Amino acid sequence: MVNKSLLKRLGKLGYPLFETEEAQDANTTLAEVVQSKDLRLWEGFPVVLANSAERGLFDYEMVKWHLKKPFDKLNLGPLLVMSLALYKVINLRFSWADKFYKNLNRDDKKRFSSLLKKLKKNEDFKVSGRLMSSQRLKVTFDNYFNQERSKLNDLLSVKEELGLEYALSQVFSPKQKELFLKKLRHEKLTKTEKEYFSRVVKKKALALANSELHRLSQRLLE
Repeated sequence: MVNKSLLKRLGKLGYPLFETEEAQDANTTLAEVVQSKDLRLWEGFPVVLANSAERGLFDYEMVKWHLKKPFDKLNLGPLLVMSLALYKVINLRFSWADKFYKNLNRDDKKRFSSLLKKLKKNEDFKVSGRLMSSQRLKVTFDNYFNQERSKLNDLLSVKEELGLEYALSQVFSPKQKELFLKKLRHEKLTKTEKEYFSRVVKKKALALANSELHRLSQRLLE
């Protein structure tokens, strides 16, 4: 029986079998996924690993430290190698994954090459003696990780929009900002708006576009 607390905490790291409001310890969660020996959770290991590492939460030595039993420690390596092989097959590049691959020993690199071939051919493979499906591994990753990445991209877009809104507010009055954005969106302006835009807003925009002014502003902020 899989620990319910573990299942809930997985939701915060991109594998939401259940929702939770609890705080997360990514390395403890990764260790518990290893310990579970549950194939459903092992299929989600690459998802949790990628989301944890991308957020700067993954520490291999800490995960290993949480694994007290020798055979659990032995299971960690194959799951990590499996994850690296999956990322490679689906052309997903992570700088932290590249560094981890470089530190693999000869046996793990052989395991990586073998898994790579099986994943490319959608063949079943074994991890620590457990038979796993290439197809299910790929589908699981696609279903969960890409959802999280989409949410992150949406969040970054909102953050960028808010940053632009703030910057515009420092230069333009509310009315001037409205005209500036309408012009960018190629929306139709009234005759009065056109005159005001040419007389006031355009002059400010030209000043902002001046490369020398931009360079000097950058120097002031150094």
